[in-house]
Amino acid sequence: MWNLTGPIQHISNYHAELTRVRRDLHAHPELGFAEHRTAQFVATELSRYGVDEVHTGVGRTGVVGVIRGRLDAKPCPDVPEGAAAESCVRAVGLRADMDALPIKEDNDFPWRSSKGGVMHACGHDGHTAMLLGAARYLAATRNFAGTVHCIFQPGEEGLGGAKAMMDDGLFERFPTDWVFSMHNWPALPPGRIGLTPGPMMAAADRITIKVTAEGGHGAHPYMTIDPVLVSAHIITAVQSIVARNVNPLDEAVVSICAMQGGDLSAMSVIPRQVTLVGTVRTFRAEVQALVEKRLGRIVQSVAQAFGASAELHYERIYPATINTPQVAHYAAEVAAELVGDAAVVRDLPPSMGAEDFAFMLQARPGAYLRLGQGCEAGGFLHTPRYDFNDAVLPLGAALYARLAERALSQVAGTML
Repeated sequence: MWNLTGPIQHISNYHAELTRVRRDLHAHPELGFAEHRTAQFVATELSRYGVDEVHTGVGRTGVVGVIRGRLDAKPCPDVPEGAAAESCVRAVGLRADMDALPIKEDNDFPWRSSKGGVMHACGHDGHTAMLLGAARYLAATRNFAGTVHCIFQPGEEGLGGAKAMMDDGLFERFPTDWVFSMHNWPALPPGRIGLTPGPMMAAADRITIKVTAEGGHGAHPYMTIDPVLVSAHIITAVQSIVARNVNPLDEAVVSICAMQGGDLSAMSVIPRQVTLVGTVRTFRAEVQALVEKRLGRIVQSVAQAFGASAELHYERIYPATINTPQVAHYAAEVAAELVGDAAVVRDLPPSMGAEDFAFMLQARPGAYLRLGQGCEAGGFLHTPRYDFNDAVLPLGAALYARLAERALSQVAGTML
């Protein structure tokens, strides 16, 4: 049972409006770095709530709302250089992602996507609505010392919007000691919150392998060097990397997910070139480097064995999402305050999925949480029938708000 006092009670008073906001965002999805309507919507709402400052165009289409507390902060104690961010919290960042996915929606409710081939299939509409709800509460109550930065981020879905905001001076313009984010999680029931100290999500790398050989007539393969055959052997061989090179106590995934070569209408033509595309997922930098090195050797050696050539292009897209242990323990306590200790999963198994909030966690101490919403709302993430569960909007907004409020109330020597 949720603690129906404090921020949840306050935010529940405008649950219906948060639902309207979330469904409006769902009906008008926008892809990464094209969130122009969404950003304007967010900026307008923040201004309406009376936040102190609203900054747009951060990292192209990102928005930052600044809210200052009304309590007097006590001075931070003298601490060694480099430890200040974990010893004294004067400013907290709360981040939500805003972008949608290039998926055609297969729902028939009134708030389904109005744009063909674009939908909120990952719940970023819900994340944005929850952070708006938190901003409204924090601007109205201001029961904290210091500053809260509400960070509405573009381009999370593979475009690195977090890094774009940081490259645009996010943490220099809006100094932040701790930073938090969360993601809805259909695998957890509503009212449950999960996280873990350390790795939460994996690093995501993209691999592109181009195999070049001598094509020819399918009836005379002995006169060719077949890149399709070479590619098949590469696909099989790379699976040995995790099985035989990575320590079984570490985690790694190598997946070849697409193969393109030849013409489906030309049944007897062996192509000259085949392209393979896939992904590598790891948690530790040492494992990531090992996989990249072994991939390069296998790709080249297998191709050479057949008399062909192959080129590997390895792109490091997102680093691993690593929670700061101290901050993760703090976040778990805040979650327990809201939903009870039994509803907090403090050792949630890490996911091999990826998240560009990882860039922010490389720069600042912080934590990434999972907010349970159940699968009743429309299936799992990134599917055409997905929909965010509006029942958890007040809880998510309260969790955002309380993560900041409690950290900053401690600075003032209080415990609200």
